[in-house]
Amino acid sequence: MLISKEHLPEIEDKIQEIEALLETKDDASFGGDSILPDQCDITTFGAALKVDGLVRRLNSGEILMPPLPRNYVWTLEQASRFIESLLLGFPVPGIFLARESDSGKLLVIDGQQRLKTLQFFYAGYFNLQNDETEPQVFSLSMVQRQLNGKTYQTLQEIKKWHLDKTTIHATIVKQDFPRYDDTTLCHIFERLNSGGKHLTPQEIRATLYHGNLMDFIKKLNQLPNWRNLFGKPSVSLKDQELILRFLAFYFDDDEYAPPMKEFLNQFAHQNRQLYDEFFAKAERAFSNAIDVIWQNVGASAFRLKQKKLLNTAMFDSVMVGLARAMENPAFDHSQVKTAYDELLNDEAYMAAISNSTSSESRVAIRIEKATEKFKQASAAD
Repeated sequence: MLISKEHLPEIEDKIQEIEALLETKDDASFGGDSILPDQCDITTFGAALKVDGLVRRLNSGEILMPPLPRNYVWTLEQASRFIESLLLGFPVPGIFLARESDSGKLLVIDGQQRLKTLQFFYAGYFNLQNDETEPQVFSLSMVQRQLNGKTYQTLQEIKKWHLDKTTIHATIVKQDFPRYDDTTLCHIFERLNSGGKHLTPQEIRATLYHGNLMDFIKKLNQLPNWRNLFGKPSVSLKDQELILRFLAFYFDDDEYAPPMKEFLNQFAHQNRQLYDEFFAKAERAFSNAIDVIWQNVGASAFRLKQKKLLNTAMFDSVMVGLARAMENPAFDHSQVKTAYDELLNDEAYMAAISNSTSSESRVAIRIEKATEKFKQASAAD
């Protein structure tokens, strides 16, 4: 069966999702892919929120809606039917909001498509993008005849008032204990999003742990040589997760304990708001290592022989080891390819990137060997 070029990115992304699931299974052999606190106190209460108030609070930032992990996916017809349901007084699904422990603001953890639709309808434009010069007017489509073609501005005043005062049920969740650790919300988010389009762990992190760190990762994700090595941007944010993985091991590998997903969750939570000094060091370490790998190894980097897919364990160890070796001002790039090839001939290293890759011992072995190999290669020259 022939596969058209336009479908290749989707297929590649699906393969990456399967790889992530396999890694999760690898985690499961070391205590499961999630660690729930021994004790957690959650306060949950309901609230009937008026539509116009919701839109106002969304626009002001009182209710936070981080960038959608997979963008806005509703069609104009789907969005119109949702608005029509509200205008007709039909029941609609509720939303879930979480009270952030640090800011006290409400974070949308379920219902982003519906809330974004409300914002678009009140703004007058459908799926409005910042760079659009001719945005599409949001006029209702494929709905009741008396509503078809209407915008918020052209609705009859009585219908506009009715929409404004219509309420949407919100379930608001607040984690009382542990007080300054929102990781329990991550587990709630996973369960709420278990149906429909399954979100990857990094998509959930990008929402729950929004802040300077995630913005910084997006910036690194655009580096030309990283794009050369990884390929097209991942819809499921696999490329951004790899950058997070590098940062977590580069700064905190001595804190690592499986499961891998929980380790990355903790790092993202604890470092979501960081200072310029961290970003300067992290950007220098990541970008310099990526440039050297691209220049000396090329497109085959982080890939085992005869395989096109990037090996995650090889990536984290080579990148961390090389970045640490490059902290020496006298580091010589000319021996990088030699050190890289020697790593691939090291039986212990190959075992550490091939099986049980999330075990504490395998992580320690591969990072230690990669660091040692790159430091020795430069010193030998």
